[in-house]
Amino acid sequence: MNAQRIFAIIHKEWREIVRDPLSLTMAFVMPVALVLLVGFGMTFDVQNVPLAVLDRDGSALSRDYAHRFIDSRYFDFNGYLADQREISPLLSAGKLRAVIIIPEQFERTLRAAQPATVQVLLDGAFPDRARIVKGYISAITGAASRDSIAEYLSRTQGVTTTELRPLLQPITLETRYLYNQGLKSDWSVPPKLLMFILFFAPAFMTSLRVVREKELGTIFNIYTSPVTRVEFLVGKLAPYVAIAMVNLLILWGIVLEVFDVPFRGSVPLFFGSGLLYVIATTCIGMLVSVFVRTQVAAMVISLFITFVPALQYSGLEIPVASMGTEAQVIAHLMPAMHFTRIIDGSFLKGVGLAVLWPDLALLAFYATALFGGCFLLFHKRVRQ
Repeated sequence: MNAQRIFAIIHKEWREIVRDPLSLTMAFVMPVALVLLVGFGMTFDVQNVPLAVLDRDGSALSRDYAHRFIDSRYFDFNGYLADQREISPLLSAGKLRAVIIIPEQFERTLRAAQPATVQVLLDGAFPDRARIVKGYISAITGAASRDSIAEYLSRTQGVTTTELRPLLQPITLETRYLYNQGLKSDWSVPPKLLMFILFFAPAFMTSLRVVREKELGTIFNIYTSPVTRVEFLVGKLAPYVAIAMVNLLILWGIVLEVFDVPFRGSVPLFFGSGLLYVIATTCIGMLVSVFVRTQVAAMVISLFITFVPALQYSGLEIPVASMGTEAQVIAHLMPAMHFTRIIDGSFLKGVGLAVLWPDLALLAFYATALFGGCFLLFHKRVRQ
């Protein structure tokens, strides 16, 4: 390899990026904007659920039961409803996500030691969230039921409620959450956005810039020059790898400072794996540019083969272990999943090379294999 020719290609590519405002924006502004917009907007926390109560009993016990939801941080109380006909328009408009209907004779039924049925209407347009809200309501109702039984037995048997409550719940579950004690989405989602953004952005930019040279005809300068295939690939990919690494550093700082996510792992391991990852993603863009001739085709194909896998098969939205067998096989074939595991291990779990070496080795394999694929498929001649 001739270092002078490689640096000449790098210099030429960098000048073209700097001179093009769109390329410059895509290189540095878009990744930062994405991590901020998606990081603040994408949350899996289910809190402040819009709730209303239709209390047909109006008794002390019904009000006490309703206040268990009103005072909960999981619900945003939107007032009492006067009639059941108000429910459907509010639910269909999305102004309410849950409605609790307390029946008549609620207090009298409980005082008589009879079971009372409370109706709950949930917006099922978001199934996962609806199931979580149902869990909240079931837990609050379960606590209310135990208190009601304790109150009844205390009144009839002369035993204090303090003595009865442990007997009504003989098994107590004490849960401790590891690595993310507060179950904060802000600690889980923003770090994974580094994987997401650095999967499609480098591939997108690389494919677009190379295909643009095809459309303008400037690629013929390479075809007729003494530059070898390896020199062309190294010189062409190096600027985009460097841009991606600068973005990785910037986004890493944003995740730490803006989203206040702890970093407990090894910095060299994290950025070393990040380098292998962006080499692989830029090579994907180069491979796309080999097969297409228009920028539109390059954009569509690059987004399709990077955006969808990064979203669905990386563990960003759904844990890989929860996927079906076929989906798990696809996920393990994606470098995004392995970099996601390194991100989780580095930010929250604080594990090192002893645990993450298989993922690091696979990223090295992908980077090497994809660069080899570029070398084999790129030819210094016009494709017919």
